[in-house]
Amino acid sequence: MYCTKCGLELRQVDHFCSRCGHRTALEAPIGGPQPLMLDKSNKKIAGVCAGFARYCEVDVTLVRVLWLALAFSTGVGFIAYLVAWIAMPSDAGVRARPVIAREPQTS
Repeated sequence: MYCTKCGLELRQVDHFCSRCGHRTALEAPIGGPQPLMLDKSNKKIAGVCAGFARYCEVDVTLVRVLWLALAFSTGVGFIAYLVAWIAMPSDAGVRARPVIAREPQTS
């Protein structure tokens, strides 16, 4: 296996290139981006803010502060929260798939 950035030959178990630090395919997440769902494991009220934070890959506290600012300044945040609570599916039975490092194949 070779680094796609600098061309250095890598071992099968390497996650990063030792010369340039480029990530290999072994470290890439399996399954792509997370779907927009209620986050029941990190919820305060219904999991709407935690679900948006996971989907956008930002800190949940930032999303909660922005949502509260929108709710108290315009009032739209309260309605949007209720609509999102009803419309977003729950992740109660769905588990996030972890990043799995593949074992080297021996012949």
